[in-house]
Amino acid sequence: MEEIDFLVYMIKKQSITPNECGIYSHIKNILNDFKVIEQNINGVKNIFLYKDFRDSNSVSKTHLCFAGHIDVVPSGEGWSVEPFSGIIKNNMIYGRGVQDMKGGIVSFIYALKNIKNFNGILSILLTSDEEGDGIYGTKVMLDELKNKNLLPNYAIVAEPTCTKLLGDTIKIGRRGSINGTLVLYGIQGHVAYPQKCKNPIDLISNILPNISSKQLDSGDENFSPSMIVITDIRAGIQAVNVTPSKLKMMFNVRNSPLITKETLKEYLQSLFKGMDYTLELKQSSFPFITHSPKLIESTIKAIESNTQIKPQLSTSGGTSDARYFSEFGVDVLEFGLVNDRIHAVDECARVEDIIKLKEIFISLINNINAICR
Repeated sequence: MEEIDFLVYMIKKQSITPNECGIYSHIKNILNDFKVIEQNINGVKNIFLYKDFRDSNSVSKTHLCFAGHIDVVPSGEGWSVEPFSGIIKNNMIYGRGVQDMKGGIVSFIYALKNIKNFNGILSILLTSDEEGDGIYGTKVMLDELKNKNLLPNYAIVAEPTCTKLLGDTIKIGRRGSINGTLVLYGIQGHVAYPQKCKNPIDLISNILPNISSKQLDSGDENFSPSMIVITDIRAGIQAVNVTPSKLKMMFNVRNSPLITKETLKEYLQSLFKGMDYTLELKQSSFPFITHSPKLIESTIKAIESNTQIKPQLSTSGGTSDARYFSEFGVDVLEFGLVNDRIHAVDECARVEDIIKLKEIFISLINNINAICR
């Protein structure tokens, strides 16, 4: 099968962030009737391929974009197969990036190759930097598309969203992410004279129950409660007879729209009132939800008709490049393969799922076309 042959080719390309490894040239050959916009910024390569199917009399403004990243994380050790081999065993294809997310990319490339009629524009946006900082990736390309009046109306990011079976989960939004660093200051001293010391470990001990795994809101119908998760606490000079002069705590909040950086700051300020501390908060991404019934219903219908599974609508999990589409006003959702082996050893996917996902994307395109005439 041509799709699987191309997926094996992609897996063999060790496109660890931000390396592109010549993959785009092969994609341009497959979609040789699509126009191309390319970027190469600080070693990050982005590509946008698009085709306008409309005739001169059409007034449709429908533009559906499929998006993803061709970069992968390092393979690590402990694999039972060569991680960049693309070997197929027992109808499973193995390799770093097959789930996250080269399999999904192959599926939508060949879905678009099979489309002959569409009342609008179909496009693909790919980057080689999503697993890294992402500074010069999808967001930069979207900014150029905005300047060229080529922003899509709808976008599908083919991240691996399913938990057990292909078709069981669609991501219709994502929580935001706030990273925090708090430094609490005390007075260093000898442990034999605690009255002369101010131990920041003692100061924070009574406060921690109001921080660690603290739910900041009750969530809503689309989002689970926002929660503070402590990721690192350190203090002291590794001496048993010296109290520390300061304590550093790092944490993250995956926030719903009910919590902002400002409300989080106010909450923490109330806990540490009167103490000597510094607090730094950085919002790396904002929560979003897709409200487009056309996009959601078209995707559900495509999944059900090809898998007989009714998908769950979810906003769980980490961040993805879907957030950038949302920032540019594009209705976006995520749907792709099963994600049970992402970033893990022996990452693999069912061969039949790659083909089935292609068929789902073809149905989705046709559903959008029927609704948006």
